[in-house]
Amino acid sequence: MKKSYAVITGASSGIGMAFARQLAAEGYRLVLVARREDRLQELAQELQKKGTESIVISADLSQKEACYHLMQQIEKLPVGILINDAGFGDCGSFLETDADKEMQMIDVNVKAMHLLMKLMLRRMEKQEGGYILNVASSAGLLPAGPYMAAYYATKAYIASLTRAVALELKQRGSRVYVGALCPGPVNTEFNAVANVEFALAGITPEYCVRYALKQMKRRKVVIVPTLTLKAVTTCGRFIPQKVLIAITAHQQKKKLRAEDIS
Repeated sequence: MKKSYAVITGASSGIGMAFARQLAAEGYRLVLVARREDRLQELAQELQKKGTESIVISADLSQKEACYHLMQQIEKLPVGILINDAGFGDCGSFLETDADKEMQMIDVNVKAMHLLMKLMLRRMEKQEGGYILNVASSAGLLPAGPYMAAYYATKAYIASLTRAVALELKQRGSRVYVGALCPGPVNTEFNAVANVEFALAGITPEYCVRYALKQMKRRKVVIVPTLTLKAVTTCGRFIPQKVLIAITAHQQKKKLRAEDIS
């Protein structure tokens, strides 16, 4: 597998970039995908100096055609891993958040993830093996997230779809792995894009990815990197959903930047 390629969407920053560096260190060749080509080129040059071959593909995955085009571009490459990391969030009252931004969020977080997962899964089934890791969030394991309503909903979609497909694959004896990475706060550019300040301390992207790859190789379907979030999501099963949603709303309000709630 290490002579094959790892395809990483959202590779220009944060978790995606950390995946690129760690998979390069493991000996994988890379396909780096994101909108910001300049950042991808910088990363590719950095990795080239360490002996890693990278292919840079600039793509706006909010466009369905871009997803199909990406798959066409890598059609002849031996792909062993897909990291579905492209995505972003937004924070605020649903009444006031920007509808266009939310539609784009759904296009990237849900539609692009779904389409790339399906197309790559069909390909990996034919080659009888491979790994697909969808980057969700611990938010996707909770019933709802007031004040980040659309974001929580998109991540719930990822977690739900991944779990369902993983069981389907298990029941048919497939050798393809499908899993969902569900971290809590990670110290990336997400905060600025989502207009949010986390109430909990974040983990580093490097730790998140190192843990994720370890669990992926163990074929863990739902991967939660920290004990605190594991406890929260586990205990949440025993709390009435109305109460849990109210608790989540209280925590989310703490995240709103002062200028947005003044």
